[in-house]
Amino acid sequence: MKTEARFVLAIVLMVGVLVVTNLLFPPVPPKPAAVQDSTGVAQAIPQPAPGLPVRGQGADSLVAPSDSLALVDETERAIVVESPLFRHVFSTHGARLTSTELLAFKSFTRDGAVQLIPVGSRGAFGLRLVVGADTIDLRDAQFTPSREQVTVGSVPEELTFRHQRGRLIVEVTYTFKPADYLIEAKGTVQGLDRGLLFADVGSGLELNDADKTAESRALAYVGNQLEEGITTYPLSKATEPIVHEGPFYWAAFKSKFFVLAVMPGDAGFGPEQFGGMLVQPLGPDLVQVAVSEPIAGDGRFGYRAFVGPQDNARLNQLGNELDEVNPYSWRFARPMIRPLVTAITSILVFMHNTFNLSYGWVLVLFGLLMRVLLWPLNQKAMRAQAKNMAVQPRMKEIQTKYKDKPEKMQEEMLKLYKETGFNPLAGCLPLLLPWPVLISLYLVFLNTIEFRGVPFFWLPDLSAPDPYYILPLFLGVSMFVLQWMSLKSMPDPNPQMKMMMWMMPIMMVAIFFRFAAGVNLYYAVSNLATIPQQYFIGKERMKTQPPRAPAKKPGG
Repeated sequence: MKTEARFVLAIVLMVGVLVVTNLLFPPVPPKPAAVQDSTGVAQAIPQPAPGLPVRGQGADSLVAPSDSLALVDETERAIVVESPLFRHVFSTHGARLTSTELLAFKSFTRDGAVQLIPVGSRGAFGLRLVVGADTIDLRDAQFTPSREQVTVGSVPEELTFRHQRGRLIVEVTYTFKPADYLIEAKGTVQGLDRGLLFADVGSGLELNDADKTAESRALAYVGNQLEEGITTYPLSKATEPIVHEGPFYWAAFKSKFFVLAVMPGDAGFGPEQFGGMLVQPLGPDLVQVAVSEPIAGDGRFGYRAFVGPQDNARLNQLGNELDEVNPYSWRFARPMIRPLVTAITSILVFMHNTFNLSYGWVLVLFGLLMRVLLWPLNQKAMRAQAKNMAVQPRMKEIQTKYKDKPEKMQEEMLKLYKETGFNPLAGCLPLLLPWPVLISLYLVFLNTIEFRGVPFFWLPDLSAPDPYYILPLFLGVSMFVLQWMSLKSMPDPNPQMKMMMWMMPIMMVAIFFRFAAGVNLYYAVSNLATIPQQYFIGKERMKTQPPRAPAKKPGG
């Protein structure tokens, strides 16, 4: 069972227990379509085999007869671009980005920093030109770099690649900014009167988390379409070539914590939206995705790329809801969940930065503070439960007395409710208030970069499951203690409640044992902080209940 399904089951079970106790015991895959340029004219997109150009009469006329746009004899060279944040490697074949290391983040699948570009893939930013019915594939064409190495310091740096064959001249300049993961690409095409450009977003993202299965499930390409909005397409479900009709505000690959996104350019380079998205499956977790844009009358084109962590603050600044590339929760629940998730994340980060505490201690403190803030409501709920239980004997008497007269039974029950102020949900609703926080924390730890790889005592990573399952077991024990204390304060608990006291903790351990350690830590601390309140309420409840009748001795 998937983690998300187990979490939903846990919520349903716990809410069900609260309600029943108080009542009874007070994303059809889209069809291939033609990609349209900004003029609205449909373009038929050829499907070349990987690495091979599609050539026709129009394409041949752009280059000298002896030239070829396939692999060239010149030796491929790697151009390294380094900053304190990243280490990019570009190839002189196709001016493609073939490697990206994020130096601030450790990979848990290899030695060193996180590697975003899948090893052995074509990488990103390869170019193809569509001229009528012909395609000029430049992804393996030889480009000449303006520099052999680039170091990004306190000012922006540029790296230009130039390719010339016959009368076709293609030039692209990448601009790298200090302390930023954004890359600006501005280019020109000379020798074409009119054409359509396809820029490769890439072919996926490399796996970098210890739990490769969970990260593989999270891999997807995402598009923000003008009319349909943001749609996520899991890589595991991409089995055949498809063209998603635009226009698109952006297209991206995402994993649990990282993203490679391509957006239209600015400052006059590139259109306001991409024309469409071309998808070609290559293998397990590998899907080639390219976006189209028309080449302007003066031959200019451009786009921007974000290659880095899913940092909500950075992504939000880029606009067009790029911070929703890995959306929280299901679509129908996002308007309610997203503000709460954002607020909780901000609170945790604020506590971490302000008090200079590790995120583990921040979660402990947050769990205690939540119980302090909810203490009055929990007090009210527990007292309502005690009040409802005190009415139970009279309810049973009415049910027994009028079991053959349902109308009279209903009349007497309503009279009892009015007389005693009985409300079967009074003890339930206040206890449901912590659940939005728990749900939000679950979503926070799914893909919030701040918690990735953060250790705490024996836990190597708060965003990953507890490797020794100590927290899930402690969670089950704390839940058992709370239910045992509640049952002990009841004058005459029924067998169903006794069975639930044993079964519920076992079910919760089974459901929570693969959840992120941070979620289990918060929930366990919250339960632990509830024990004193449960103790005082239990003593208060016992004072309001009649003394239990002594058990009869055999033969007495």
